[in-house]
Amino acid sequence: MTNHHLNKTTQQCGYIAVVGRPNVGKSTLINHLIGQKINITSRKPQTTQRQLLSIKTNDNTQMIFVDTPGLHTKTRYHNSLSHAMKKEVKAALSHADVVLCLFDRLQWTASDALVLQQLQYCEKPIILAVNKIDRITDKQSLIPWLQTLSNKLPAAHLIPISALKADNLDHLLKLITQSLPSNPYLFDEDQVTDSSMRFLAAEIIREKIIRQMGDEIPYEIAIEIEQWEDTKNITYIDALIIVSRPSQKKMMIGSHGTRLKQIGIDARKDLEQLINQRVMLKLWVKPSYTLMQKKILNFT
Repeated sequence: MTNHHLNKTTQQCGYIAVVGRPNVGKSTLINHLIGQKINITSRKPQTTQRQLLSIKTNDNTQMIFVDTPGLHTKTRYHNSLSHAMKKEVKAALSHADVVLCLFDRLQWTASDALVLQQLQYCEKPIILAVNKIDRITDKQSLIPWLQTLSNKLPAAHLIPISALKADNLDHLLKLITQSLPSNPYLFDEDQVTDSSMRFLAAEIIREKIIRQMGDEIPYEIAIEIEQWEDTKNITYIDALIIVSRPSQKKMMIGSHGTRLKQIGIDARKDLEQLINQRVMLKLWVKPSYTLMQKKILNFT
C-alpha cells in the first residue's frame, strides 16, 4: 500500500487547466513544471490537439495539468478540427479546479482577448502568467503591462515567468498549491501522465513531423502505432503516418526518403529517453482521406 492511501486528510489534489492562444508556451511550461517531457512542442500553432494530463506529486500535493489546444480567432485551420479543439478547451475549463492562463510577453492579440473572454465568468481560481520574460529587454516595461492585465481580470493572481528558463516557476507552483482543494490523490505518486506509452510515442512522432515539415503539411495528420514489442534490450515500434492526399505522402518521404529518415532519427532519440532503452523504429506513410476524417471526428 502506497503512502497516499494512509494520509488522505492532509492531501491536496486538483486539475489545472492551462489555456492561452497558440504558441504562448503552454506545453513547454508544463514539461518544466513536472520535470519531464510529456507534451510535444513546436513553433507551429495548434501543435496540441487533445487534452493530455501531466501529473506532479510532491509535498502532499498532486497537481494534474491539462494542456489545452491554443484558442485563436483565425479561420484558416480545418473547421472540424478547430471546432473540436475549442470543445476541448471548454471541457477543460468546466472540470478544472484552477485555471492557469498564459500570455506572451507584452504582446496582445485578438486571440488573447478571446481567451480572456472565456474566463470572464469563470468562478474557479485564475492565475494569469506572463511568459517569456527572459526575452524582454526593458524589464521596467513589465510593470505597466502587468497592471493593464490586472485591470482586465481583477480577481486573478498575476505572475511574470519564463517557462524555458524556469524563472519564477517555484512561485507559480506555490500559487497553484494555494488554490487547490483538499482531496486525496487521484493517481499514484510516481505517475507523470494518464496516457499510454503508445499515445506518447505517437505524439513524439507527430512533433518531429511538424518540426520537419513546417507549413508544408497541414494539421490533419494522424499517427497509428501498428506494432509495439518489448524485448530485454530493444523496443520495436512500427508506426503508420496517415495523410489526406498522395501529394502529401511524397512530401513526407522526401527525395530518396531523406525526410522520413530524419523524422525517424529525431523521433527515435526522444523515444529512447522516454522508454529508457534502445528503440528500433519503422515508419510508413499512407494517404487516406476517409481514415483522416474519422480521426478528426474522434475529437468531438
